[in-house]
Amino acid sequence: MTAITLETIRDARARIAPYVLRTPTLPRELLSSLLGLPVVTKLELLQHGGSFKARGAFNAMLSLGEAEHAAGVVAVSGGNHALGVAYAARVLGLNATLIMPNATPENYVAGTRAEGAEVVLVSDIAAAFAEAERQAAAGRTLIHPFDDPRVISGQGTMGLELLEDAPDTTDIIASIGGGGMISGVITAVKALRPEIRIWGVETEGADAMSQALAAGKPVRLPAITSISTTLGAPSVSERTLAIVRDAVEEVLVVPDAEAVRGVQVLAEQAKVVTEPAAGCTLAAALRLKDRLPRDARVALILCGGNVSLADIERWRARFGIS
Repeated sequence: MTAITLETIRDARARIAPYVLRTPTLPRELLSSLLGLPVVTKLELLQHGGSFKARGAFNAMLSLGEAEHAAGVVAVSGGNHALGVAYAARVLGLNATLIMPNATPENYVAGTRAEGAEVVLVSDIAAAFAEAERQAAAGRTLIHPFDDPRVISGQGTMGLELLEDAPDTTDIIASIGGGGMISGVITAVKALRPEIRIWGVETEGADAMSQALAAGKPVRLPAITSISTTLGAPSVSERTLAIVRDAVEEVLVVPDAEAVRGVQVLAEQAKVVTEPAAGCTLAAALRLKDRLPRDARVALILCGGNVSLADIERWRARFGIS
């Protein structure tokens, strides 16, 4: 298993620097008042494609050889990974095919096509991976959404930025889908500041990491029932499970309603419109605030913002949030 280290993350940072944004990490006084602790937000939703995914996509594609570049790439995604891969492929001049389940929200399908990628819709996520593997066997390079050292190292670059901009951070809260983003952040942060506590959060119905931790091995979810579709990996990998198991304080699981409340509070008090996959970090922070020491300084990674106001209004109505 290829190692992911501080050096691979630093190399990734140098490689992708011309292509990605160095997103800001900003203090949020209203959130600090709400939690009773100083809070900063890492605004990764401002990244190209609306989420952190461009980091790993660029690092993987910039690592390809000439023949691999010519053959093109294939990826599986029901959301942000598709946008990140499609954007990176357009910028780098690669042919990209994205395999998506039929249930993928239309904004992701349209956004991916707008970047010039081919979209193939299939019945479900299992069929999507099967088709991607078929295309990879035929010569394309598979850009895995989370189980790829190049992708994980790319995602870890945000951890370097966070520590530079908020060096007094004691606690980082990050959401988990397949575990690639939090694995990269863990590797970067723990290499530089091993005392920092890292907390994961999932939503009910998209809790593949929590189930894997309980079982001691990756568990395939029968279905993704959470509205947080960008957290909807059907399972984590052995690689990401091992990193999270060894370094995360705890993985909290919150209901969708709490994630949507988090979206609303972040819009009102942090002035950013996030996905439930980012809103759940605030839900986790509210659960943790009385467990953390009084000198804690919390960083929330706001991983994505690919959501419409109509989506938010529909969720608020569904959960009776005023």
